[in-house]
Amino acid sequence: MRQTTEGWGSGLLGVLIFSGSLPATRVAVADFSPIFLTGARAVIAALLGSVFLFALRQPRPKRQDIVPLLLVAVGGVAGFPLLSALALQHITAAHSIVFIGLLPLATAIFGVLRGGEKPKPAFWLFSIIGSAAVVGFALRASQAGNVTGDLLMVAAILVCGLGYAEGATLSRRLGGWQVISWALLLSMPPMALVALAYLPANWGNIHASSWIGLGYVSVFSMLIGFIFWYRGLALGGIASVGQLQLLQPFFGLLLAALFLHETISWAMVISTFIVVLCVAGAKRFS
Repeated sequence: MRQTTEGWGSGLLGVLIFSGSLPATRVAVADFSPIFLTGARAVIAALLGSVFLFALRQPRPKRQDIVPLLLVAVGGVAGFPLLSALALQHITAAHSIVFIGLLPLATAIFGVLRGGEKPKPAFWLFSIIGSAAVVGFALRASQAGNVTGDLLMVAAILVCGLGYAEGATLSRRLGGWQVISWALLLSMPPMALVALAYLPANWGNIHASSWIGLGYVSVFSMLIGFIFWYRGLALGGIASVGQLQLLQPFFGLLLAALFLHETISWAMVISTFIVVLCVAGAKRFS
């Protein structure tokens, strides 16, 4: 019971950190190209992660860990950041919430396929209802979508769900922060080449807000958030703790209300209540 509780607490911290990822990406792509942003955030996070790995003398991954680590890199380090950044050139950050609402379901499915988990039938019912509540709220609150942006976000959700499931499975053996650090280190050479190939033409035209966005997605979204998230998935279960992602859109909107003085609507309150009940139900039957 204690291990499960710790897993949910750690996962919740990860979700809170991830809540600022899409808004920060939206700000950053105003001045940086999506491809440069993807490469730069990975390189910055990899440099930080490698310092921890070598300073604490962590053992190298075994040969059988390389393919799962590459899948983590493809899903979390390159795939989701790149695809979502490209999508946010066509759709708003608010509209992207529609697809974030599907991420817990994708994570749970890959948790079954790759992690060997077997949630009860009632879990899937709560998961689907919770996803529908988030998608319904997001559709009501956002502007119309764009076919290209929507397809890119669907692809982003699929690769991200796969990366989460692989990372959580590996975390049970290697540890949460070790998994994301090794995945970042493996991906650093190609990501560095990508960043160098797409360097901004004029550094003087980059606004401070874009630098802040790059800093947030590099340090928090790409490294610190994953440390808590993978630990939570490993301790509490991929499918069940993954349902905490349903709360991510509402955390983001709450932060906007606190710091940007945006209004919290009754639709948000009702949707949040439904989602909390679904997360509790998913936890009970996972």
